[in-house]
Amino acid sequence: MTKPIRVRYQTIEVGDMDIHLCTLRDKQQFSDPEGEADNMGISSATWPLFGVVWPSSIVLANHMLDYDIRNKRILEIGCGMALSSLLLNERMADITATDYHPEVNHFLDRNTDLNSGKNIAFEQVDWANDESDLGKFDLIIGSDLLYEDEHVLLLANFINNHANHHCDIILVDPDRGRKNKLDREMIAFGFTSSYIKPEHTDYLEESYKGSILRFSR
Repeated sequence: MTKPIRVRYQTIEVGDMDIHLCTLRDKQQFSDPEGEADNMGISSATWPLFGVVWPSSIVLANHMLDYDIRNKRILEIGCGMALSSLLLNERMADITATDYHPEVNHFLDRNTDLNSGKNIAFEQVDWANDESDLGKFDLIIGSDLLYEDEHVLLLANFINNHANHHCDIILVDPDRGRKNKLDREMIAFGFTSSYIKPEHTDYLEESYKGSILRFSR
C-alpha cells in the first residue's frame, strides 16, 4: 500500500500580502502509485521538488509585488507551488500557470481556494514537446528553472514560442551556472538581456546569492 503524502500549511508574507499554501511536508514525500510521473521521466528523487517553496520563488513573488501588470497577459513557467501566480491572482492579474509535474494542478486548485481567489488558468506542458494552446503573452516569469544544460535551449525555445513580439521576461535564478548560456539563446531570438542582484532579501532565512534575469523585446 502506498503511504499518503504528508503536507504542511504555511503562510508566506510578501510585502503586506499573506499567501496561504498547502505544500508537501518536506522533500522526502513521494506518491506515484500509477507510475504516471515515472512514465513522464520524473524519478522518485525529483518527484517532490515541485511541492516545496524554494528561495528563488519567494524572490520572484517579492519582485512581482509592485510590478506593472496593467493590460498584461502573464505566464508563469515551471510554477511548482505557484507562489507568484497566487500573488498575482490576488492583484487581479491575467495570470496563467504551467508546470510539467502531474500533481501541480491539484495543489494549485487547493491553494487558490485557501486564498479565496478566482480560478487560475493552468496547463501541464512539456518544453520539449509543446502541444499547448497557451498562445502569446506580454510578461513571462519563472524561478529556478535551469537544472540541466539541456534545459537552456528547451526553455529559450518555449519562451520564444509564447512571447509576444513585445514581451518582458523575468527569471529568478540561484546561479546554477547556466545564465550566460540562456543569455546567448535569448539574444538570438531578438531579446536584450540584463540581470540584477535582488536587494533587501531579509525575508529569506539565508542570504540569496542568485540573480534576477531580465529579457525584453
